[in-house]
Amino acid sequence: MKKILVTGARGQIGSELITKLRSVYGNDNIIATDIRAVEGEVEEGPFEILDVTDEKRIFEIAKNYQVDTIMHLAALLSATAEKMPKTAWDINMGGLVNTLEAARELNLQFFTPSSIGAFGPSTPKVQTPQDTLQRPTTMYGVNKVAGELLCDYYYERFGVDTRGVRFPGLISYVAPPGGGTTDYAVEIYYEAIRQKSYTSYIAEGTYMDMMYMPDALEAIVQLMEADPSKLVHRNAFNISAISAEPMDFAKAIQSYIPDFDISFDVDPVRQKIADSWPNSIDSSAAEAEWGYKAKYDIDSITKDMLEKIAGKLR
Repeated sequence: MKKILVTGARGQIGSELITKLRSVYGNDNIIATDIRAVEGEVEEGPFEILDVTDEKRIFEIAKNYQVDTIMHLAALLSATAEKMPKTAWDINMGGLVNTLEAARELNLQFFTPSSIGAFGPSTPKVQTPQDTLQRPTTMYGVNKVAGELLCDYYYERFGVDTRGVRFPGLISYVAPPGGGTTDYAVEIYYEAIRQKSYTSYIAEGTYMDMMYMPDALEAIVQLMEADPSKLVHRNAFNISAISAEPMDFAKAIQSYIPDFDISFDVDPVRQKIADSWPNSIDSSAAEAEWGYKAKYDIDSITKDMLEKIAGKLR
């Protein structure tokens, strides 16, 4: 039975991953941590306050609960990181090395996500390969490339069982957007229900990879359960479900809300980030090495998002 420490449990991925993991491994075996608690929220399992820049506290919690796995999610996302690059470095890289050190000292399995933000404008844009040129032009991207290399280093140098994926934009109705460049693909559904219109900060024709959160959560569990002898890459597997631009989401929504309207007011900062990322990525290494396969396409994502958000906003 796994006993897992999760950092960043209040974030976009963490808030849903905790529920998923507790359904698989049991409430008491998942230790959720974040830099803050939410007033009035009832925990279904262990929760601890944790600042991931505090190395001693990470070690203390991991040892006290006798965990065998760390899933490190705490990070500042792309658009937020551009506003506070020094803070992003301190949190994203400091938190990563601290949790890796705990994994090394306590002989723990380790997961942390990378991102399509690890690619840059010189990376091939169509069907971006698993192994390719990575020269990102954002602090978030620099953090992610450095993180991929650091996880590889801890595996090769110390034998830490590190694993990870490069997430595309993640679409979810549960947690609010957290400062990512692909957040429009969440906001558009909320505004479709509220206003029947949306103003996109990303320009028409800007393709980026996306996936629905249930697929992302299943991928994490599947990778962590995978036979290590079959993992050639281990860290930073490309995974994706769809490559889409704002009009693709608008057309999918119009199948359910015919009078939905989209307009554009481009944010130059987030557009520059989006333009530096791939149009589509190749997930074949993940498919071959641990059987990754997304279930949701843009139509099934749209149907479920609209239904769930309509129920949530009633």
